Amino acid sequence: MQRRQFLGSLVAAAVMLAGGEPARAVLHGGRIRYLRPPGALPEEDFLATCIHCGQCAQVCPNRCIQFFRFENGPDSMDTPYIIPREQACILCMKCGDVCPSGAIRPVERTAEAVIESVRMGRARVDTRLCLSYQGKTCGVCYRACPLPDVALRVGMLEQPIVMDACVGCGLCERACIQMPQAIRVIPRNS
Repeated sequence: MQRRQFLGSLVAAAVMLAGGEPARAVLHGGRIRYLRPPGALPEEDFLATCIHCGQCAQVCPNRCIQFFRFENGPDSMDTPYIIPREQACILCMKCGDVCPSGAIRPVERTAEAVIESVRMGRARVDTRLCLSYQGKTCGVCYRACPLPDVALRVGMLEQPIVMDACVGCGLCERACIQMPQAIRVIPRNS
């Protein structure tokens, strides 16, 4: 663990112990598992470019964009993120249209442009938890996918198969009826 990460973890722990709101997100590799808004620059560039204005969340019709406090370390403070299990991205692409710094690039709202430009993460199916892989048909994740048969297709008994075109919006994870969910988006920043 690098010194900066260690100090960030200490600050986050102190805030939580002092009565700050605990992180609601699932930990992934010791850090919070989150997605950046669609069209976001790679993480290092994003952190250097984001001016913490909050316009992306104000324009979001799905209200999926939240802002870090101390829970993800000092570098991420006041930057936008999405927890797909709480509220997934509907790929409206409005956040990129209003971002004044270019931390979130504008992306045309067409399937081709979204597939080419959006890299929030990629869904992974845990076949041990998925009902369709246990012999029961489900298909809820497939029906939630905004890019059916392109990003996610189904096999026998509606078994979900994630395709290379998955952009990681998290709608499949949000819709999954299993607890814990059988399909999760692994962020590109992991």
